[in-house]
Amino acid sequence: MAETTTPIKLKPSTIRIGTRYRANRLKGPYDAIVIGSGIGGLTAAACLARAGKRVLVLEQHYTAGGYTHSYARNGYEWDVGVHYIGDMGVSTTLARRLFDYITDSKLKWAPMDENYDRFFLGDKVVNLRAGKEGLRHSLLASFPDEGEAIDRYVALLDQVTSGMQWYTLSKLSPSLISPLVSKGLNKVLPDCFNRTTYDVLRELTDNEELIGAITGQWGDCGVTPKQSSFMIHAIIAKHYLHGGYYPVGGASEIAKTIIPGIQAAGGEVFTYADVTDILIEKGKAVGVRMADGEEIRAPKIISGAGVINTYERLLPKEVSEKVGYPQDRKHIKPSMAHIGLYIGLKGTPEELGLPRTNFWIYPGADHDASVDNFLKDPHNAPFPVVYLSFPAAKDPDYQNRWLGTSTLEVVAPTSWEMFESWQGSTWGKRGEEYEALKAEITDRLLEEVYDKLPQLRGKIDYVETSTPLSTAWFCRYEEGELYGLDHTPERFEQRWLRPKTDIPGLYLTGQDILTCGLVGAMIGGLITTLSIQGLKGAGLAKRIFVG
Repeated sequence: MAETTTPIKLKPSTIRIGTRYRANRLKGPYDAIVIGSGIGGLTAAACLARAGKRVLVLEQHYTAGGYTHSYARNGYEWDVGVHYIGDMGVSTTLARRLFDYITDSKLKWAPMDENYDRFFLGDKVVNLRAGKEGLRHSLLASFPDEGEAIDRYVALLDQVTSGMQWYTLSKLSPSLISPLVSKGLNKVLPDCFNRTTYDVLRELTDNEELIGAITGQWGDCGVTPKQSSFMIHAIIAKHYLHGGYYPVGGASEIAKTIIPGIQAAGGEVFTYADVTDILIEKGKAVGVRMADGEEIRAPKIISGAGVINTYERLLPKEVSEKVGYPQDRKHIKPSMAHIGLYIGLKGTPEELGLPRTNFWIYPGADHDASVDNFLKDPHNAPFPVVYLSFPAAKDPDYQNRWLGTSTLEVVAPTSWEMFESWQGSTWGKRGEEYEALKAEITDRLLEEVYDKLPQLRGKIDYVETSTPLSTAWFCRYEEGELYGLDHTPERFEQRWLRPKTDIPGLYLTGQDILTCGLVGAMIGGLITTLSIQGLKGAGLAKRIFVG
């Protein structure tokens, strides 16, 4: 969701999915309660519903979907988190099989251009094309002397993604045998699996510009090459190996096609449903308390609110301390905060020359140095990355809903510290100084747009700018983080980041227990379901993982 760059009267969104919560609308008893309607929570709810369970999903926002929701304003529509998805071109990939399972195959996908990502590394341009040979030739076209390094890199992607299934399944093992599982993983996973991305790539080549191009999608996990685990880099690169796809009808179609399956089993997805506490009795999670004081009980409580929110805001402090969370907390941190621009233009994508290709604009190839420079002087140093997405061009149904218009989205990293002084203030009422800062940022980012798309100068009809405070307000990520926990090697060593907690009856789901991204969080929802079902989930596991 976003805030306007100038104080105006906002028209309400026209995209509201889910049923508005009222205590008298509850129709329990429920077999499980899910806190949060992000894709992890919806996936867990949908899978349990298909197993005959009545599941209640509680979402504090006005619409369901978490980062998959869309919103409309002033005759335009934008997504807030789903900019493109990989592995949707055929029905046999794990991601596509799971999507088809939880949506009853009602969600359709449109391909982007063959050149789905374009990296601007200072003055150098690298066009990433779909397919393994497409990736290889894309890199060779810009780095013709690096064929051996490029081939070795592509081979590493296969090794890491093959090992990822073992890492994922390890999340289902009982905590008592965690040391044995860790030893087993060390034997089956490649040596590069959880080292830093930069260290792994530096062993392949000393060409820093090639490393910058290979890591041109670092914004998809929000962690730079010298800080990120090679595992997350490889997963993202392999995920988009065969190109990018966009949901037909926009990102809101994701929740819209999942929810009927939850309702068909007697469950519900409520919005404006603010959970304030997880109820603990005799050491066990037994229900939730709502902001209106209503208490709702179920034998299974699933939190998709994020690990930090769950342990620090929803659980009693003494319970979190008893299971060792304060010590665990030292090993995780929130991911980077972000800025978003939501731009509306008069004219179709064809008339405006908008591509179905993402633009990644970098000051140069050294991504870590670019972030360091920006954090030292955020008002003057270049943004370390500016990402441009064109949802109206990607969605073949967009003109049926918003005839003669187009949209553009801009995402850039920022620091929480720039906005921290306004923490706790009310959305839309943060004062002139805050609006001035937003206007400054907006102007800077618009110049990046005009530099790459000069034909848009003078064509923009509407602009909104969101800050980390917007994310904190609407999505309850307190420091405006987009990707939950930082995807560092240390984070992936934490065996406690798993679906089943040490609190009986309480489970976690979403991107924090596996990886970021829509598919990572969705698979997180699947393994939460399998953790709850135990041996009863064997059929589901075989259907999704094997096909």
